[in-house]
Amino acid sequence: MKKTIILFSLLITFLSAHADDITAVKGLVHRLFPGYEQVFTFRKTTSKVDVFSLRSKDGKIIVSGNNANSMAVGLNHYMKYYCHVDVGWLKSDTYRLPATPPGIPKPVTIKARVKNRFFLNYCTYGYTMPWWKWGEWEHFIDWMALNGINLPLAITGQESIWYKVWSELGLNDTTIRNYFTGPAHLPWHRMINIDRWFSPLPMSWLNGQLKLQKRITARERELNMHPVLPAFSGHVPAELASIFPKAKITKLAPWDGYSEKYACSFLDPMDPLFTKIQKRFIDIEDSIYGTDHIYGIDLFNEVTPPSYEPDYLARVARQVYASLAQADPQAIWLQMTWLFYYRQKNWTKDRIKAYLTNYPKDRSLLLDYYCERQEMWKSTDKFFGVPFIWCYLGNFGGNSMLTGDLETINSRIENTFAKCKGNLAGIGSTLEGFDCNPYIYEYVFEKAWTFPTHRNIHAWVNALADQRVGKEDATARQAWQLLVDSIYDRSTVTQQRQPFFNERPVFLSNKKMQEIPEVNREDKVLLTVIEKLLQVDSDQPSYGFDLANLTRQLLTNHFLSVFYDYQKAYDKKDLPAMKLLSKKLTAIINDLDKVVGTQPTFLTGKWIKDARAWGKDPMEKLYFEKNARNIITTWSDKNMGLNDYACRTWAGMVRTFYGKRWRMFFNAVEAAVKARQPFGKAHYSSYKDRVCTYEKYWWEGCEGNFKAQPTGDSKTIVKEIVAKYKHDIATQ
Repeated sequence: MKKTIILFSLLITFLSAHADDITAVKGLVHRLFPGYEQVFTFRKTTSKVDVFSLRSKDGKIIVSGNNANSMAVGLNHYMKYYCHVDVGWLKSDTYRLPATPPGIPKPVTIKARVKNRFFLNYCTYGYTMPWWKWGEWEHFIDWMALNGINLPLAITGQESIWYKVWSELGLNDTTIRNYFTGPAHLPWHRMINIDRWFSPLPMSWLNGQLKLQKRITARERELNMHPVLPAFSGHVPAELASIFPKAKITKLAPWDGYSEKYACSFLDPMDPLFTKIQKRFIDIEDSIYGTDHIYGIDLFNEVTPPSYEPDYLARVARQVYASLAQADPQAIWLQMTWLFYYRQKNWTKDRIKAYLTNYPKDRSLLLDYYCERQEMWKSTDKFFGVPFIWCYLGNFGGNSMLTGDLETINSRIENTFAKCKGNLAGIGSTLEGFDCNPYIYEYVFEKAWTFPTHRNIHAWVNALADQRVGKEDATARQAWQLLVDSIYDRSTVTQQRQPFFNERPVFLSNKKMQEIPEVNREDKVLLTVIEKLLQVDSDQPSYGFDLANLTRQLLTNHFLSVFYDYQKAYDKKDLPAMKLLSKKLTAIINDLDKVVGTQPTFLTGKWIKDARAWGKDPMEKLYFEKNARNIITTWSDKNMGLNDYACRTWAGMVRTFYGKRWRMFFNAVEAAVKARQPFGKAHYSSYKDRVCTYEKYWWEGCEGNFKAQPTGDSKTIVKEIVAKYKHDIATQ
């Protein structure tokens, strides 16, 4: 009788697990593909590895898989390669489904090549996600499932937990909320870089983020993801020293130009208080958000550790892991390896080995963070056998340049598979912000599976062209092949990070002047690609996005070329030519603003509206708006090195923030020439002071009533612009 009950219980558990996975993927279909619910039949398999199969039967598409995540990948494969539909990562990335779902001529089975598919970067939570609410998160989590991501960084809502911990340890409300930064800057607070910038953090934010993180982690687990939660890294409020005077708390050096006021404090992991805080944080976090036992801890990201001695680094790593294991015996410590790249001269091989190999390897997981630039596994004996995930970064600050070297991504990943069979634990991406290159990241995650096209880039690009226009089209394929062969043939390694247009105006350096011929060649290619795409008849929103996105780069490139002529006219002190060229440059700015205004992705007004939506009263709304404006302009204060790091070629900003800076520059230079004076140090200093004052004026919310909805048809506007600039670009 007992055996019967046990078997019956196991059967119920088995069926329940199957039903939960199938229910989860059906929910995804309902959210993303309404009207297609009756098209699919989902079946769960018992495979021990991630796998999916597709076939047609009796007018239905049968999607089989070992869990909801695998079935979601199968669903995405069907949508991309049979329906020609590319689902974007943003809620505003809409798409149109075919009226009649196509069948599958031949059954397909695809297996995962790696267990772990990691996504996100601490910085993404500042450059893209700070103002997201559940609608944006729900869509994005579905996108992650479609692309097989099962190890997402999940760091929302951690300040709500820290508030409870610091309160229990005796700090008051004012001290705690002043310790935090503003929402958009929290990633760098979490990485032990800055405290107090844009403080105090409102209590309404803490409460809202706690509720949001509950929903995020629940949905991610529903789709078979394992959220990577934060844990204690040693970062403490400086005021904690007054409560625990014997604690080994060190003030770290200020980060990246910030003053001492914003420097962080670090509690030595060997101090008994460290283990106490670690356990309390994880206990509270797990009680509210649950756990998958994978925790992100990064001790020395872009900061100098108290000592580089191997013995010290070994003790620190060993003790941090011990504190983690004491709080959660199943804990796995995940960490970036960016610090080894960022300060290579300091992080020598012996120091890295001491830091990584003094706790159990099976309790460690590393992110090889910037593999298109430098694969750290190659210089560390494959991380000395510690499991690692190969990651593509591809974006800094949410920049808006066309980048993504598919050939390099392909060859490097395949080489890593061949050389690191023992400890390659996954494939991932660590992008800093979302903007204009979503397809490159989709390619990276296809490399984690045995898709038939992932090694044949020509075939993959043809399929991408079909997806972007919603059908097989020879002209679109020609355009995309040309684009990939001549523009998407470089990475962030070989290209400037941002358009020259977005930089604080100055005359060109010799390096920039040498880049003009390359930009001219690129413009001619972009012009050809855009003209080909204009010949395509498509109603897919992704098609409109691509036209606007490519034209955005065409115009910023052309701006640089025309500015080169302006600088030559200045060198000759030819004031009439300078005035004519400054009018031409202003016209480019106006046209650029018009183009980007057609896309919801490229709207300053939407960014500000989303930020203000978190405020519970007018004062909080203004607080969030200022924080949102600050990070995409000066980032911090007016004269620090991070100025324009997170620049955005967005409608509203183009016309006001960037346009005004350029008009101020033209006026200052032309006034100097009119006075028969060189635009020397004194003139430049006066102009720069005015620009810095304006920049702060802008991010304090004193200018701009920006549209939060797109206006105009991108195809119509792009046609007008191509006609307007075609001759100049073709002959430049």
